Amino acid sequence: MNLPEVLLGFKSGEHQSRHLSDTDYTLRLHKGLLQQHQKRLFLFKGQPPPEGGEGEREGEKAEDRKQKENTAYAKKMVLRLAGFMGVGGAVAIVYIFGESLSFVLYPPVIQQLRRTYKYFKDYRQMIIEPTSPKLLPDPLKEPYYQPPYTLVLELTDVLLHPEWSLATGWRFKKRPGIDYLFQQVAPLYEIVVFTAETGMTAYPLIDSIDPQGFVMYRLFRDATRYVEGHHIKDVSCLNRDSSKVIVVDCKREAFSLQPFNGLALKKWDGNSEDRTLYDLANFLKTIAMSGVDDVRSVLENYALEEDPIEAFKRRQAQLAQEEEQRLSELSQQKKQGLSIGSIASRFWRSKQQ
Repeated sequence: MNLPEVLLGFKSGEHQSRHLSDTDYTLRLHKGLLQQHQKRLFLFKGQPPPEGGEGEREGEKAEDRKQKENTAYAKKMVLRLAGFMGVGGAVAIVYIFGESLSFVLYPPVIQQLRRTYKYFKDYRQMIIEPTSPKLLPDPLKEPYYQPPYTLVLELTDVLLHPEWSLATGWRFKKRPGIDYLFQQVAPLYEIVVFTAETGMTAYPLIDSIDPQGFVMYRLFRDATRYVEGHHIKDVSCLNRDSSKVIVVDCKREAFSLQPFNGLALKKWDGNSEDRTLYDLANFLKTIAMSGVDDVRSVLENYALEEDPIEAFKRRQAQLAQEEEQRLSELSQQKKQGLSIGSIASRFWRSKQQ
């Protein structure tokens, strides 16, 4: 091939490639104009333009189906695993807690089930019932001194007021008159702190408010009877004569089994000017010094009072007023008797003269 042919061939190829590129450009331009026209038509009709072709939509649908299938499979596997774990846990509980007793008359599976049922029944009973039918030891005998009455005091909102703040956390405020109350009633009453708090919380608190040891016994939440969401203090479990027991609390539910053994004080709100414990000491001393045979006959008169201590003070003031009036009338009668006697003596002397 000579040089002119080569040159002619090169030029003809270059011309052909240019012709093809112009054609592609024209087709792409027409296609772009067509898509732009379709978008305008969709916008004019109020519909969003299609974002992709049919292939893209089919791919998205297939991907959604696959994702849903994976999610359903994962849920099935989790449920199966939970079921296996539940069955295994139940079998383990029956096996572990069913070994304490023997029910030889039953098949092995029934034996395990009965033992497990008895275990949980006993555990529930332990929560509901007091820890012992005799929460206090027997009364002291001679030559030791046993106070004639028993005073049962709640700790929270009767002797102490719990307070919480972000800076200090939980703190307990001591009620005014605690020392006076203990000193005044200790010779006459056996003092028992019986609280619905746990022993871990209450024990150091009792130590802090009673450094001299006036409190003879301490009972906590495990000694209460749990009924309908309330921790009840059962007087019949105290191993003391119920006619000599006084329960002081701020909740009537606390002594609902023996309502006439209880005295419901107003809940203390932390006021430093409170005088309730001073008045309570006078009330308890009045009962003890009067030698009441059955305290329930006295507390029954205060069972319906919203504030029994205020009612006691009101009645005491009324009795004092009546006593004062009686004494004044008696003194007047004596004066009248003296005046009549003096008149009669004068009359008798004048008659003799």
